[in-house]
Amino acid sequence: MQNGEANVSATAQTSKRVSLLNRLYGLNGRILFGGALVLFIVILAIAAPLLATHDPLRVRMSDRLLPPSFDNWLGTDNNGRDVYSRIVYGARISVLVGSAVVILSTFFGTLIGLIAGYYRRMDGPMMRFMDAVMTFPSILLAIAIIAALGASAQNVIIALTVSFVPHTARVVRGKVLSVREETYVESARAIGLGDTRIILRYILPNTLAPLMVQATFILALAIIAEAGLSYIGAGTPPPTPSWGNILADGRAFLNNAWWMTTFPGIFIMISVLGLNILGDGLRDLLDPRMENNR
Repeated sequence: MQNGEANVSATAQTSKRVSLLNRLYGLNGRILFGGALVLFIVILAIAAPLLATHDPLRVRMSDRLLPPSFDNWLGTDNNGRDVYSRIVYGARISVLVGSAVVILSTFFGTLIGLIAGYYRRMDGPMMRFMDAVMTFPSILLAIAIIAALGASAQNVIIALTVSFVPHTARVVRGKVLSVREETYVESARAIGLGDTRIILRYILPNTLAPLMVQATFILALAIIAEAGLSYIGAGTPPPTPSWGNILADGRAFLNNAWWMTTFPGIFIMISVLGLNILGDGLRDLLDPRMENNR
């Protein structure tokens, strides 16, 4: 009887170890795969001058609408420009705009979330204003801001930052509300530590994990939004290559130049897919509650 119980116990422990290893393997696999896709796009953007095979701005009307070939890997557009080179340089706009939006929206959203979550008297007014901003769809709010400021990469960054700050602020505020009542925070107040020191030392570090996850999703949304804005002429103005305006150039030639829209769409898909997979992996790895749901 005792041998049977021992065997059952050993089997249960082995199953638990296998389950834990499978979970870690699955998470690391997602993080590695998503991270590899994101790294590919980042390298593409940084090394664009080395990877491009032609000048992305050079117009060659004699070579217009050529299909993919050895000389033009992804074909040419309606102005004879090399689509591959324009996509490679367009990655710079997507990475630059997305990274700037993530940095700015994270900074201002974290600041607002910390103040609203820690100081009760500030919570109501600040979050009601954030809620008012969030009532507008992000892309429509961005279009309205760009209509007032003008179409440019800098104004796209401003418009998308304003659109995404409330999302980050709500994430940070929710974390601050749960941490603010912890015993160690109360103890820090009791020994006379100032609010600034408490926030920076005890509360802010607890927001880093959800901020990392939020940043990956904001970056993916910013890449899609920038492409969408450029597609409708409210983003990066031509002839500067952007995935959005490359798509816009190709919409009139869908029947006889499919490569003008297919290949930039694939690169947008790779970017967003990689960021979403990376974000999901980070969320499951950093959130202990996810283990209980498995």
